[in-house]
Amino acid sequence: MNRRDLLQLTPAGLSLGAAQPGPAGAGIFDVKNFGAATDGLTLAHRAINAAIDACHQAGGGVVYLAPGVYLSGTVVLKSNVTLYLEAGATLLGSKNLGDYDRQPGPPEKGDANQKHLVFARDAENVGLAGPGRIDGQGPAFWVPSGRAVPPPEDAWRDVATYDWKPLDRASPLVEFAGCRNLRIEDLRIENASGWTLRPVNCDNVLIRGIAIKNPVIGPNTDGIDPTGCRNVFISDCFIDTGDDAICLKSENPYGGEVRVTRNVTITNCVLTCCCNGLKFGTATRGGFENVTFTNSVIFNERVDPRARVISGIALEMVDGGWIEGVVISNIRMQNVRTPIFIRRGNRRPRPDGTPGTLRGVMIENVHATGAILTNSITGLPGFDVEDVTLSHLRIDSEEAGKEEWAARLVPEQERSYPEARMFGRLPSYGLYCRHVKDLRLRGIEFGAAAGEARPAIVCDDVKSLDIDGLRAAPVSSGQPVVKLIQTRRAFLRGCVAPSGTKTFLEVQGDATERIAVAASDLSAAAKAVETGAGVPPGAIATS
Repeated sequence: MNRRDLLQLTPAGLSLGAAQPGPAGAGIFDVKNFGAATDGLTLAHRAINAAIDACHQAGGGVVYLAPGVYLSGTVVLKSNVTLYLEAGATLLGSKNLGDYDRQPGPPEKGDANQKHLVFARDAENVGLAGPGRIDGQGPAFWVPSGRAVPPPEDAWRDVATYDWKPLDRASPLVEFAGCRNLRIEDLRIENASGWTLRPVNCDNVLIRGIAIKNPVIGPNTDGIDPTGCRNVFISDCFIDTGDDAICLKSENPYGGEVRVTRNVTITNCVLTCCCNGLKFGTATRGGFENVTFTNSVIFNERVDPRARVISGIALEMVDGGWIEGVVISNIRMQNVRTPIFIRRGNRRPRPDGTPGTLRGVMIENVHATGAILTNSITGLPGFDVEDVTLSHLRIDSEEAGKEEWAARLVPEQERSYPEARMFGRLPSYGLYCRHVKDLRLRGIEFGAAAGEARPAIVCDDVKSLDIDGLRAAPVSSGQPVVKLIQTRRAFLRGCVAPSGTKTFLEVQGDATERIAVAASDLSAAAKAVETGAGVPPGAIATS
């Protein structure tokens, strides 16, 4: 609800009273008429909750916060009630945990717990709106961690939030559980002490035009965490926070069946943080289906690497669930450490011991500059990431890799927490793929810093690979532009070898078969293809 909608509920010239009926039968309930103080010193949440109860009992309407500062513990919304914060109104979270009423369900303590500033459960037609502000006073709940900060050369793997640790706190600051027809619009939410906003097990969710601003040092201060929700629309949001900006999850902290996170549209957003821009996981016990992310920006200013976004796009399936049907397009990234990270792991196996599945991903029209870590798509031996298309990507890296990194044995890390930096320095600078089936790379261009000595692309145990129109920066060492290891059924076409290339394609492994190179300009390469020992005769065809 925007201000125009609110005014339409109020007849011309009618002042806001305890329960003034609007022309459509809805009421406007001003919390000051229920005794709410606006001095920022006197607790107001009991008066706000009284206004909500009266609004709900009257059949619904708007609970109105006029300009002022409302010091508050837990506010519980109910069906057919919209809490509206006027411009100049601030709902200020108390620094006293005793002012937050526990809501049974999730663990009492943790990243997400039973304490919230705004909460609703099993409500219908519920809203949170207005040009006002919600302030959680988060820094009151953090203390220095006292840890030893890594040296500057390891800043690429470090995170600024590690300098702080959280005390017991309200998290998520705003939580809606099991609600239907939920609208959150136009608000500014600041200084969350933990997660900021989580709709969990909700249907028909609209989040539009909100701004979230948490300190970059804030531990676990996620922006928006839709969990087990269906029919979700997130648009026109600005999120600047210390943890994941938007993180889709599939778990049920309230117990019972884990719902599929399904039919999610995210568009026209600007995201910045020092963790992940758009992330699936890590709680991935159920499924994710039919998700789109479009027309958005993920960026950092020129800050220390430890304060940069770790992954712009992170698709992680590690807890036995599934991801199927993800389309991402028209994304601009700036100074993001790793633009794309796709991971199928086995942190929490299915009952039969196998990992979840990850397939059906299309990512197109991405322009990223200022990257420092390699993009990667990785499954596990015998458990591939499947059916992935990357098309029309331009990714420029600003850090030159060393040739010895090209020979690194990359650990599988089957049960490790998934993160783009989990494997350390990778053997390629543009894209590293391992245990992948049905991979299509079309119109891909990788730029590199001067002196880059690794291949642009390394594929290891990849089945059915299609590379069309690759452009890459020169490699300063004797490494090839593309290295294929134990790769089957690969077709490279429309590619161009950069000037000074010693070898364009190197093929290794006794399981290699049906590698074809055609319709490519490899005239700038001293050698078009180099075959390693053990590659079967006739495994490679060129034209």
